[in-house]
Amino acid sequence: MIASVGLEVHVQLRTNSKMFCGCENRFGHDPNVQVCPVCLGYPGALPVINGKAIELTVKTGLLLGCTINHRSKFDRKNYFYPDQAKNYQVSQYDQPLCSGGHVDIVLDGETKRIGITRIHLEEDVAKNIHFGDASGIDFNRGGTPLMEIVTEPDMSNADEAFAFLSALKQILQYGGVSDCNLEQGNIRCDINASVRPSGSDTLGVKTEIKNMNTFKGVHRALKYEIQRQIRDIEKGREIIQETRRWDDETGVTASMRTKEYAHDYRYFPEPDLLPVELTDAQIEAWKEGLPEMPADRRDRMVRDYGIPEYDAGVLAADRAVADFFEATARACGNGKAASNWVMTDMMRCLSERETDIASIRMAPEQLAALIGLVDKKVINMPAAREVFSILFEQGGDPETIVKDKGLVQVSDEGAIEGMVDQVIGEHAKSVEDYKAGKQAALQFLIGQVMRISKGKANPQVVRELFMRKLG
Repeated sequence: MIASVGLEVHVQLRTNSKMFCGCENRFGHDPNVQVCPVCLGYPGALPVINGKAIELTVKTGLLLGCTINHRSKFDRKNYFYPDQAKNYQVSQYDQPLCSGGHVDIVLDGETKRIGITRIHLEEDVAKNIHFGDASGIDFNRGGTPLMEIVTEPDMSNADEAFAFLSALKQILQYGGVSDCNLEQGNIRCDINASVRPSGSDTLGVKTEIKNMNTFKGVHRALKYEIQRQIRDIEKGREIIQETRRWDDETGVTASMRTKEYAHDYRYFPEPDLLPVELTDAQIEAWKEGLPEMPADRRDRMVRDYGIPEYDAGVLAADRAVADFFEATARACGNGKAASNWVMTDMMRCLSERETDIASIRMAPEQLAALIGLVDKKVINMPAAREVFSILFEQGGDPETIVKDKGLVQVSDEGAIEGMVDQVIGEHAKSVEDYKAGKQAALQFLIGQVMRISKGKANPQVVRELFMRKLG
């Protein structure tokens, strides 16, 4: 059996105001304070199109290689549900802003192209909040600019769907289109999945899984749903076109209702909004303002900073991290050292504190200065890591921290030689072990000197002295 998977990805756009009114578009307010007669659907309130939302949607289409339609329109999608005060949603139906396009994904070293059917713009619905014996509705989210990216059924398994969502999220973040914060619901998706016999070109009957808000959830739901359909077909059961929901706790999908069709929504043109007319000059201006894409940035960082492809891939995965790395590398002139610090100590600290690189006190110039102190052998790596921790939490001048903490590295042979002689006299057994060929004994002896010097001795000088004295 062969599976076919398509996704409908809903992305909240990074705008200051809502789609058709002037209410603030920001997450985290108390319920029902970012509302007005327009987004609450009061009679007589007239909508006005958010131009920034149009621009961000078109830019997304350009980033994904779509055809930008010079003329598009908004439609009313009619349905009755508590999260939609007007009993219809302003969306786009037969004339979307963008058509076609693709996203390339890489799995196991092979590239696969996932086609885009369309990208259209609409208003988000309100948020239902369920309590023990009642439900409430928060209309703060209602009216938020929502871009829907509909793919072709080109994916064949859960891994490809996960890779597509990850690649799309990266592109959207690089383009400044959306924060793509999963916890805030900035990006959600519906899954369309079907299976068919091997060798058949006719798609099977699809089911839709609604309102998936994590990529891991999409992966788990798809693995289950594909196997469910295969089992049912093998047992002679008919697959019906329906909407299902995913229960993350039990790990199964369950039927909600039979699938709606377009005619069920009674689409018709939104009478209160004029069609959107775009000029070639407008589209070209937006195209010129597009940022460098992740794949191009990876290749350039390898060329410009001499770092391995793996390092560049890790760093470019997050635009803010890549920006921090490049600023550090330019300031210190040592791309590999900058890459090592960001990929190890920086990533570890960010993970431990569950924060992002934009929120820390350390500036790229400060990390560059720290790298310079190590390169000049002013401090050794243990001391550098101590300084890094201070910079991460507080910021500051690395050189001042080194002086205040007394972390300047001791490289003078005369000063170190006395400590080496002391360790040789106190650890005769380890000396004999080293002379007998046990390299671990040398590391132990070096460690003892580092202990006596409180980490300030230059490890390279210590090693050279031991090898000279012990032969």
